[in-house]
Amino acid sequence: MIRTDALDQLPVRTAVPALERALDERGAAVLCAPPGTGKTTLVPLVLAGLTGGGPGRRVLVAEPRRIAARAAARRMAWLLGERTGDRVGFTVRGERAVGPDTVVEVVTTGVLLQRLQRDQELAGTDVVVIDECHERHLDADTAAAFLLDVRETIRPELRLVAASATTDAQGWARLLGDAPVVEAQGVSHPVEVVWAPPPAPVRPPHGMRVDPALLTHVATVVRRALTEREGDVLCFLPGVGEIGRVGGMLAGAGAEILQVHGRAPAAVQDAVLAGPSDGRRVVLATSVAESSLTVPGVRVVVDSGLAREPRTDHARGLSALTTVRASRAAGRQRAGRAGREAPGAVYRCWDAAEDGRLAAYPSPEIKVADLAAFALQAACWGAPDASGLALLDPPPAGAMAAAREVLGAVGAVDTSGRATDRGVRMSRLGVHPRLARALLDGAQEVGGRRAAEVVALLSEEPPREYGDDLAHALRTARRGGDGYAARWRQEVRRLSQSLGRAKGDDGTGTDDAAVGVVAALAFPERVARARGEGAFLMASGTGAELGNGSRLRSAPWLAVAVADRPAHAASARVRLAAVVDEDTAQLAAAHLRFSGEEVRWADGDVVARSVERLGAIELSVRTLRRPAPALVRGALLEGLRREGSGLLRWSRDSEQLRLRLAFLHRVLGAPWPDVSDEALLARADEWLEPELSRAGRRADLARIDAGQALRRLLPWSTGDAARLDELAPERIEVPSGSRIRLDYGGEQPVLAVKLQELFGLRETPRVAGVPLLVHLLSPAGRPAAVTADLASFWQEGYRSVRSELRGRYPKHPWPEDPTTTEATRFTSARLRRE
Repeated sequence: MIRTDALDQLPVRTAVPALERALDERGAAVLCAPPGTGKTTLVPLVLAGLTGGGPGRRVLVAEPRRIAARAAARRMAWLLGERTGDRVGFTVRGERAVGPDTVVEVVTTGVLLQRLQRDQELAGTDVVVIDECHERHLDADTAAAFLLDVRETIRPELRLVAASATTDAQGWARLLGDAPVVEAQGVSHPVEVVWAPPPAPVRPPHGMRVDPALLTHVATVVRRALTEREGDVLCFLPGVGEIGRVGGMLAGAGAEILQVHGRAPAAVQDAVLAGPSDGRRVVLATSVAESSLTVPGVRVVVDSGLAREPRTDHARGLSALTTVRASRAAGRQRAGRAGREAPGAVYRCWDAAEDGRLAAYPSPEIKVADLAAFALQAACWGAPDASGLALLDPPPAGAMAAAREVLGAVGAVDTSGRATDRGVRMSRLGVHPRLARALLDGAQEVGGRRAAEVVALLSEEPPREYGDDLAHALRTARRGGDGYAARWRQEVRRLSQSLGRAKGDDGTGTDDAAVGVVAALAFPERVARARGEGAFLMASGTGAELGNGSRLRSAPWLAVAVADRPAHAASARVRLAAVVDEDTAQLAAAHLRFSGEEVRWADGDVVARSVERLGAIELSVRTLRRPAPALVRGALLEGLRREGSGLLRWSRDSEQLRLRLAFLHRVLGAPWPDVSDEALLARADEWLEPELSRAGRRADLARIDAGQALRRLLPWSTGDAARLDELAPERIEVPSGSRIRLDYGGEQPVLAVKLQELFGLRETPRVAGVPLLVHLLSPAGRPAAVTADLASFWQEGYRSVRSELRGRYPKHPWPEDPTTTEATRFTSARLRRE
């Protein structure tokens, strides 16, 4: 029996007529409704015609998480008075509850992508609702882009709804072709904000690490909230590990401690979502409870202020979740959970001043995540560079390039970036392309069952208590009775079935060897060779270190499955790895193998070797006695690039010539050459030959006369070279008859000369039309004045200089009118004698 009373209490029902009109008129709409209003549960039922008497349609609802998909389906089935799998069902990876009468199906966005790749028309589906689109998960963004493509090309009648829990819906409205935005008002009770920062500063999060002092403080705030407030407490923490630690600190707090996260057993999830029992509850949750789930009975929220987001270090080939400060939007979502059913309070574990410095919204996953899976989806869709897809944010070019490189290495795309047959098969396995490669190729080496077991371990990282040895983790999962082991066994069955009968069951060899092969196939650039004291070098060039108590420290080679690199650390920390031998490493990373002559600039000189390498790992090295001249020349140019043209021999005259040419290039431009280091390197063929090709090492560069070589760049062909001394003379003759060297090192050429040697010169000398900057010196050669306007100096500045210096230098002439006095470099007495 339909629970009409419960349906009538859902606030979103007032917005349903406007939503139906928008879909009838435009075929697409953005539904903006706060958590708990019924947008996830009532709206699909109405659109399917199961309530409200509308026409019958088949509705597909896409949720970002498995836990949310199951919960939404169960809630809708309960509202209809039915069991899940009747008219409302769900499909998530490894689990399906759908029957012949199902018209509303809740799926994860990953499952939706798989369906679209198999059936672009989504035959039989009338409406697709993308829920929680404000969270900007990559799968949701991708699915929306594909659906818009489908609507535009083959199914214009397909209806789309983007459902958001925030009012930041304008971007989605534009993406859906200026679709109407339908807003529903929630029943929101006032929520008091209590600022509860730690009593002493805590270290900011980095990588997966959270300062234990902050977790202790969060547990203290939960106890405080239990004392000061009524009702259940919902505490937001970044991850499973932090939930476990805070849960341990809350033993004896006088409340039932429950945990909500993607790995929690279904029974625990159901207990949390079913509502309060006799006593009080403390629900420790990840961000899954921000908007995807409704937790009844909550009156108090304790917010740690932290969240987990994916990050990828493309240069080192490391991808992992990292702990970040939650955005202000996430903070509002979390706080709102306390005001769902009655007035409540939120305890924020930071201060009000810090709140204003937080990011407004979480980072879109497409901006920060590993894009290999996205790039494969796009390639299989027929859009290898994703440029034709309707995305709120375009994928970063560097991340896409790195993704295509990975896909090319595993044979998923061809040289043009289009998906191969192998790539299409990989995309349908429901795992990351790296793991798909490990499953397909690993099955050939170790058997399908074993390959599936290891890939299942790698697709959801085992709990920390399983240790860092992947083989040990495999044995623990096989005999384990915990929630992780149950999910692992389910995933093993799914992956084994996806391989079909073509693969063997168990293969040959030991479990330890099989684990190493599969892990190396998944992450070939992370095969690593020991370099002592628990330290390794990965093929990618990144160092890796094991924990002090690790049983893997004595291994000669490892296949690193999980690693992260703490801020400011030189090496990555190994979280999960398997022992391999050199043959396995070379098999997995064959595309990284190099054998040949290697001539490069290293440690300040040319190094010539015959080398065999696996990426950055040197397998064998011997000195190369007669390297190819072209390789030597390239190494010398690399040395000049790194250390500059100072490797050549620069006399004072050579340096002065370079400065003169730089001045002319700056003032007159072509044909006078650019003589910066970058420009000189670009024209090495024109001015450093034949000396460069004759050189073999650093010492040979030091023998090249840079000034002599530089003259080859003078504009001889135009005849301008003959005017060098006219336009930028090395020296200039002053009225005293002295020839003074000019300094071209600054913006203006500098003439440094004794003041008495310029008597009678009324105007400032110029070179190439530029007035000289005149440094007027005392008889002792010390600076007395600086001017670029000599006429003005004689009229205004000379008098004060004369007054100051003539008493100090009485033997030198200090006429009242220097412009009518003969210049001299001698004393007054010597002038009289002459």
